[in-house]
Amino acid sequence: MKLGNRMAAIANMVPRSRCLADIGTDHAYLPVHLVKECIVDRAVAGDVHKGPYQSAVQTVEQFGCAEKISVRLGDGLAVLSPSEADVGVIAGMGGTTIVDILSKRPEVTKTFQRLVLQPMSSAGFLRQWLMEHEWMIVEEELVVEEEILYQIIMAEQGRTIPCPPLMYEIGPVLWEKRHPLLYRHLTSMASQLKTILGSMQASTQAAASPKFREYQEKLAALEEKIACL
Repeated sequence: MKLGNRMAAIANMVPRSRCLADIGTDHAYLPVHLVKECIVDRAVAGDVHKGPYQSAVQTVEQFGCAEKISVRLGDGLAVLSPSEADVGVIAGMGGTTIVDILSKRPEVTKTFQRLVLQPMSSAGFLRQWLMEHEWMIVEEELVVEEEILYQIIMAEQGRTIPCPPLMYEIGPVLWEKRHPLLYRHLTSMASQLKTILGSMQASTQAAASPKFREYQEKLAALEEKIACL
């Protein structure tokens, strides 16, 4: 099975393991790939929606993986028992949703050895939550698929030094290793801030607000980072 750039990058962060949990599995392409490649011995593919759950069942049966992949219908980590899986993957959701999933079942979350997360938004919020809950970000990746830039975060249990607020949004590992797509990532962030500031300037009240000044300072700090690349 050939994966797209996004899913292939996620798969590359999954180590040789006993059991993978893919939460929000959709078609279950990731667990099927990892089982077929003998990267994981078995997997749990969970989804809260009936349509994707049924698609996952069909994919697992199509590729002859029903004995090694358990497809389950349920909300987030409710499909898992503590210590059932070594690695948890949550991809294609907003960062706030990912945090909500991890927070709802702490007895399950704390038994993962590794988390591989791909937030569609609010990546900074997710990174901050991880660090505040003793998850250390050990690797990050940027990939482009169909002109969309995706961030992928790999975390393992451990304490780390808190980051400056802006670095949560940039990605501390992405910055440290000067990822080849970092310039595109930062200029995209700057463009979004400029759009927000432009909209706020149309309102006298918004332009005089503390939030407007906060965004201005954030943009200036971001432009300093871009100038360093």
